[in-house]
Amino acid sequence: MYLVFFGLLLAGFYVGLLWFTDFGKVDLPVLSKVRPFRFTRQDGQLVTEADVQGRVYVAEFFFTTCKGICPKMNRNLSLVYASLRRHPSFRILSHTVDPSTDNTARLKGHADSLGVDTDRWWFLTGDKESLYRTARESYLLDSPENSSRNISEQFIHTQFFALVDADGQVRGIYDGLQKEELEQLQKDANGLLEALGDTKLRQP
Repeated sequence: MYLVFFGLLLAGFYVGLLWFTDFGKVDLPVLSKVRPFRFTRQDGQLVTEADVQGRVYVAEFFFTTCKGICPKMNRNLSLVYASLRRHPSFRILSHTVDPSTDNTARLKGHADSLGVDTDRWWFLTGDKESLYRTARESYLLDSPENSSRNISEQFIHTQFFALVDADGQVRGIYDGLQKEELEQLQKDANGLLEALGDTKLRQP
């Protein structure tokens, strides 16, 4: 059911790309609207949807003790970060799916191990139920059917990234393990940044 959900979602996304293409310029479809959220960053700072208003960002869900897909996902996301980090309006939001383990100190250590600018790439923790609801209802990164079980029995393990525009709308979902989709993510994010007028790159 999990793969069927994402298969249908990605099929709809690419149909939308074709439908909204105008003379080679892609106008990405709107897949959902990000709902209000309240999480804590790796430095202890509170983060809400207001902090990303007017910014283009990529959302992912992972956990620091993951030995499977998460390290590869974050390596791949590091390539996206490297290509877009000089845009003042670009951010990455990495949410833990294991908040009982991933406190702010642990997330800070993980961020330091990646060597990224944590003003640009945020690592977030919070209430498990809120994190999972955001993954499913806002970013569409897990099937809503999985929320039927008790929250203590749930565990999200998704390889997909969501691209969000400056108005808090999800404009694309991408497989974080596929090179072609990562390249498309970078291209689409650049398009949203250009539409926002963010073409002046800051110094590295």
